[in-house]
Amino acid sequence: MLDWMNMFLPFSWQNPVFIVAALLLGAAIGSFLNVAIYRLPRGLSVNEPKRSFCPVCKKGIPMYRNIPLFTWLAQAGKCAECKCRIPFRYFAVELLTALLFVLMWVSFSADPREALFYMLMVALLIVVVFVDIELMLIPLQVTWLGTALGVVAAVVVQHHLGVEGMVNGFKASVIGFFAGFGGLWAVVLLGKLAFGKKKIEFEGSVDWMLREPEDETDIEQDLCFVVDGEAHEWTDLFNRKSDRLIVTGSDFLIDGKRADGSEMVIRGESIELEGEKISIESLKSLSGRATKVTIPREAMGMGDVYLMGMLGACLGWQSVIFTIFAACIFSIVVAVFGKLGFGNRMPFGPSLAMGGFCWIFWGWDVWNWYFSLILLSGGA
Repeated sequence: MLDWMNMFLPFSWQNPVFIVAALLLGAAIGSFLNVAIYRLPRGLSVNEPKRSFCPVCKKGIPMYRNIPLFTWLAQAGKCAECKCRIPFRYFAVELLTALLFVLMWVSFSADPREALFYMLMVALLIVVVFVDIELMLIPLQVTWLGTALGVVAAVVVQHHLGVEGMVNGFKASVIGFFAGFGGLWAVVLLGKLAFGKKKIEFEGSVDWMLREPEDETDIEQDLCFVVDGEAHEWTDLFNRKSDRLIVTGSDFLIDGKRADGSEMVIRGESIELEGEKISIESLKSLSGRATKVTIPREAMGMGDVYLMGMLGACLGWQSVIFTIFAACIFSIVVAVFGKLGFGNRMPFGPSLAMGGFCWIFWGWDVWNWYFSLILLSGGA
C-alpha cells in the first residue's frame, strides 16, 4: 500500500514540510498531555471543562493565550490573571513531545504507520513519566490505553515486532503483554518476600500517631503514620489487604481514651487491639508510645507492573528482559547521582519508559548480538 501511495507523492516523507508538521503536532499534543498529567490522577475529566484553567485561580485560559510553547515564554511562566508561577513542567512537556514526535517521524517515516504508532506511544509514556515523578503513581487508564494501542499496532503494522501477518502480530502483542506483566509481577512478589517488612526498634519509647491530611481534597496529602517524627504515607504502607503495621508499646489512646494492650495491629481499613477490631474511618484520633514498629513496604507498585505489560504489548516479548535490565541501570544511575540512600523510594516508571525507548532504537541490535554470541559459543 505504501508503494502505491508513494507513486502519487511529489516528495518523500522526509520532506521538511512533514518534519515541521510533526513538530507542531507534537507541541499541540504536548499541551493536551499537560491537561492529562494534571487532571487524571486527581480524578478530573480531561474533557470537562473543555478549556484549560489556572490551577491556582481556576480561571479559564482563552484560546489566544493557550498557544503551545509560545504562551509560557511570552508570559514569563506566569498566569496572566493571578500572576502565579506556572511550573516549568508545562513548557518542558510541550517541548519534549514536539522533539520526540520529530525524532520518531525522522527515524520511522519509511512506514508512516509505524512512525504514528511510536508518536502515540511516547505521548502516553510522557503522561506516565511526569505523573509518576510528581505523585509516585501511574494512572492505569493510560497503561490500558497504551496496551490497546500496542495490540492495534501489532495487527496493522507488525514490522516493529519482527513478525508478518495480522494474526502473528496479534499473538506477539498479547504474549508481550503477559511476558511484561508477569515478569515484573514476579519481581514484585520476590521483593515483597525479601524486603516486605522493615523492623525499627527504639532505645526507649517514642511517640506515634495517625495524622490526617489538612485538606482532604488535595491528592498530594494522605493519611500518615507518624513515629518518632517520621511520617509514612498510608498508600505507601498498605498496597494489599494482607499488609499489616504492627506497633509494640504502651499508652495507646483511641479517640483520646486509654486502651489496654502491648501490641496494636494496624491494617489499611481497621486496627486490632486485644482482640477488638475498630474501623479506621470511625476513629477521630489514634496515638501512643512505641518501642518497636514493623512497617510493611513494597519493592515497587502495581502501576509499574501494568506499565511493563503495556510496553510488552507495544514492543513484543523480546523487549521485556532488555527493558527491565535497562530500567534497573537507569534507576541505579539516578540513585547514585541523586544521592538517594538505600531504602528510599523513587519512581520506577520513568526508568521503564527509558528502557522501552532504548529498545526502540537499539534493542533488536543488542538482541541479535546476544544470540550471535550464544551461537558462536555453542559452535566452539
